[in-house]
Amino acid sequence: MCGVFGSNGQTSDSAVFSLNNLPPGKYAVVILDAPSPKSALTVSLILQQQSSDWKLDNLYIKTASSAGHDSDWFAARARGFQSKGQMHNAWLYYLEARSLASPLPLMSTAETDKLYDESQKVLPADLPAAGNPADLSTATAAATYKLTALFPEAVGNDLDLIVKYQAADISNTAQAYQSNVAVMKALLKKYPELRDAFAAVVARAVDPAGHDYGTLLAMKDIK
Repeated sequence: MCGVFGSNGQTSDSAVFSLNNLPPGKYAVVILDAPSPKSALTVSLILQQQSSDWKLDNLYIKTASSAGHDSDWFAARARGFQSKGQMHNAWLYYLEARSLASPLPLMSTAETDKLYDESQKVLPADLPAAGNPADLSTATAAATYKLTALFPEAVGNDLDLIVKYQAADISNTAQAYQSNVAVMKALLKKYPELRDAFAAVVARAVDPAGHDYGTLLAMKDIK
């Protein structure tokens, strides 16, 4: 971990970088603003010094908006959901706000630290987090699914909800489709507030080898 910050921690213009498992050496981070007609982009380069040259170690290209909205908008919506007691929606919108607030997933600032602290106050205990799966039962209790991830993702101007779960086998795509639909229905039955926050749900069955099979349905089609 390294960064540029004040003696008492983060400041309004400081940053901390978590660069894990790197060999000893000299590294630099270059962040460039790259506006486009459709959205503001940032291009971030991780450079490593080799002899007298700087070589590209990694490259990140990221948009500063999601579904047409910036970090401040998502943070405001998260606080609005929190005030209504919709903690699952609040948590997921805080995730999006934090993601948009930094040009790099390995970079934190005073703003992202503040959003993290706010999000921890609404973190639901029944969602998958920190590598720990969460159980989701169907309405008939005929099956229980292990959810491994739940996060928002922009698709055009819509914000969709991605849910991943463990599956023993996805070779039978018809059966995988039925399981995906069952997961969507069970998810919305357990957390009906999600209908207010997302345009669609994408369920992804993931087998032990990491292969997945996905299904997308609009909220209005999940009944």
